[in-house]
Amino acid sequence: MRTEDLRTLQAPLKERYKAQPDAALITLRAQGRLGEGVTCNVQTGKALVAAGLHPATGGNGLSACSGDMLLEALVACAGVTLNAVATAIGVEIRSVMVRAEGDLDFRGTMGVVKDVPVGFQRIRLY
Repeated sequence: MRTEDLRTLQAPLKERYKAQPDAALITLRAQGRLGEGVTCNVQTGKALVAAGLHPATGGNGLSACSGDMLLEALVACAGVTLNAVATAIGVEIRSVMVRAEGDLDFRGTMGVVKDVPVGFQRIRLY
């Protein structure tokens, strides 16, 4: 996409958001329905994804791990935003790698140790 094309596409939105700040407030939502075994079927914008247990919690590795999905969504958001901003200001990007890492201690998730938090303890975006 060319800089001018992006500016043309976004101009009416920017004007609307300036005139009506509440129009810029959007709540993103996701939902899922419990599936077979220990899975949850999540409807994405393009496909149905079966999320299941990570192998560190007894999963077989065939279902998508929700933690991986969270990090993948973060990478996608950062990558698209970086690309859009670069395009908007006329900066040509030759190559960029976006990476997210998250630290979990599965002792908390599995209830092995009561004082270890459940879920991500730290998330880093590079």
